[in-house]
Amino acid sequence: MGRKYIHFAILFLAGFILLSNCSEKKKVGFLMDESEEGRWVKDKELFIKNVEELGGEVIWRASERDAQKQIELAKEILEEDVQVLVVVPSDLNAAAEIVKLAHQQQVPVISYDRLIKNCNLDFYLSFDNVHVGELQAKYITSVCPKGKYAILGEAVTDNNSFLLRLGQLNVIQPLVEKGDIEIIYDQYVNNWSPEEGYRLMKECLKNNGVPNAVIAANDWLAEGALNALQDAKVDPLPYICGQDAEASACQRIIAGTQTMTVYKPIEAIAAKAAELTMQIILEQKIPKTFLSVNNGNRQVPAILLPAMVVNRETIDLTVVADGYLKEHNFVRE
Repeated sequence: MGRKYIHFAILFLAGFILLSNCSEKKKVGFLMDESEEGRWVKDKELFIKNVEELGGEVIWRASERDAQKQIELAKEILEEDVQVLVVVPSDLNAAAEIVKLAHQQQVPVISYDRLIKNCNLDFYLSFDNVHVGELQAKYITSVCPKGKYAILGEAVTDNNSFLLRLGQLNVIQPLVEKGDIEIIYDQYVNNWSPEEGYRLMKECLKNNGVPNAVIAANDWLAEGALNALQDAKVDPLPYICGQDAEASACQRIIAGTQTMTVYKPIEAIAAKAAELTMQIILEQKIPKTFLSVNNGNRQVPAILLPAMVVNRETIDLTVVADGYLKEHNFVRE
């Protein structure tokens, strides 16, 4: 009788522990470059929402563009016993140390939006950034097939910068060789900001003159470039393109001061990141894909999502229809 009781008690205890483990929320680390500006506010909100709906709990930190601080924040998050770490790297190379730290604790790492280079990265989830550059260049060359072009670079700490440039040149270089387009200014930037866009455009105007078209790597750079052009009283304004479909950029598109932007659906990448994260936690393995990206150390399993053009004619069909922006986010003439 005593042995049966002990046996029953052991089974009961084992079942209780199993149920407790099943009901316990899975911890997910989300390490961001920034979290309170532009599109990154939505990335954070949507990723947390999607993980929680799948039964997880997100512990997040943001380094505010400080690569060394991001490494220290990674140590903090890893101390919380997270089971997967999702990282938007502040620096494409420095973040390799974060992957190393995570692997020391057997925590897999998903590189979110930006690729972490030269490490044994587990997974890469982003948009097809070569295609994003091609979308920018194809649109701007369709409305300005000949003339002088200024390219306002990308942050050199972000691997997407080089992919964007590759996509842009895939389209523009044949037109340069043909003699239809002259690139009068082409510079990378220190960070993605209006201040950098303003500085570069002022430099372009001073040393190279007024371009017919400006390809800005994102909408903040486009904003700065426009401010510099307006301060210099340039009229008519050149064609200007950007990226990220910021609300302010959509307002400029409606006003006619920015030509287009590229929308990368944040809901799609946040939902896919949450799905992948929980899949790795529950199945204890990295999903197989048909696509891989070389990060300088290995072929990293990857998923690359599509992007789309936003102009005056397509705003309602893209960012508004998708719920990314509401009608009240901008004023129509």
